[in-house]
Amino acid sequence: MKYLPLVLSSLFRKKTRTALTAGSFAVALFLFGILAVVDSAFQQGVDVAGVDRLVVLNRVSIIQPLPLAYRDRLARVPGVTQVTFANWFGGVYQDERNFFPQFAIDHESYRLMFPEFVVPDDQWQAFRGDREGAIVGEALAERFQWKVGDRVPIRGTIFQGNWEFNIRGVYRGRRVQDDTTQFWFRWDYLNERKTFGKGAVGWYTVRIANPDEAVRLVKAIDEQFANSPAETKTDTEKAFAASFVKQMGNIQLLIMSVGSVVFFTLLLVTGNTMAIAVRERTRELAVLKAVGFSGGFVLVLVIVETLIVAAVGGGIGLGLAKLFTLRGDPTGGLLPFFHLPGTAVVSGLVLALAVGLTAGILPALSASRLRVVDALRRI
Repeated sequence: MKYLPLVLSSLFRKKTRTALTAGSFAVALFLFGILAVVDSAFQQGVDVAGVDRLVVLNRVSIIQPLPLAYRDRLARVPGVTQVTFANWFGGVYQDERNFFPQFAIDHESYRLMFPEFVVPDDQWQAFRGDREGAIVGEALAERFQWKVGDRVPIRGTIFQGNWEFNIRGVYRGRRVQDDTTQFWFRWDYLNERKTFGKGAVGWYTVRIANPDEAVRLVKAIDEQFANSPAETKTDTEKAFAASFVKQMGNIQLLIMSVGSVVFFTLLLVTGNTMAIAVRERTRELAVLKAVGFSGGFVLVLVIVETLIVAAVGGGIGLGLAKLFTLRGDPTGGLLPFFHLPGTAVVSGLVLALAVGLTAGILPALSASRLRVVDALRRI
């Protein structure tokens, strides 16, 4: 700590240059934070998927329905302990830009299948007792300022007509990654009013007793419905969620490519800045070595300066990224999970320090090998 004033005096020798270098780290780490948020948003469904749940779809396409009669047949498959179902609705609330997922669910079994979504008992019972009832996520309720008792009109696009729902409850997630932007209503209300596909559901979710038997049960379920008018395609919930991410392209590769270019550029800029700073301080470094400081001390001195700039700039950038996420999802529901994980913050700081160390090592080695006679000759 006694050499800290020496380090700070070197940094503030050129205040503008130090500020710009730290600013470069701040911009790079802010971008890193936002990319980490986007990656987490796309991986959200994969990360929170239940290890003991399977999703059963129509083999042709997810938009093709399955008969309601499959529910009892699925429940009789050995190893299956619970079955529920849901249907995509796809309506519009006020404006088409107000996107949020809407599901018609089995109000008797859906809550038991997804215990990570917490609904107060009295609200769930009110929902079960109201044919036009709805349950909304807390993030969705906050977005539109909805509260229990409100009546919400939604214009159907797939299922035509004007639909109205009574909000009977608000659910929350047990984990920060849980999606609380969903809108649930009773499937029997949808089945009663829709003009086509009566007695059909969108997909089934089944719980299995032993996750280690998932592969066997996937095969058993699909074999049971083979050669039927509506053949099935069963997969684990994690694989089902991952398939949605893949449909949007290799997001992680894109993020890695952008991040790599940014940090490589930062490395070059910081290395060049530190090299210039060392050349400008040739006389000072020569004096330090002349009065007895070793080459190792000079090397550590230069590296510490670089690490301080990297830590301060990186900390500011990650702090700004965290503040940006506190405002909530800026995409209007496309990225319902908009959160910067603590692991990403730690990774960002480590990455910033690694870039600082790499950028400073060559100028530091040059300074440590500086011969006093040669340095004084340049003055």
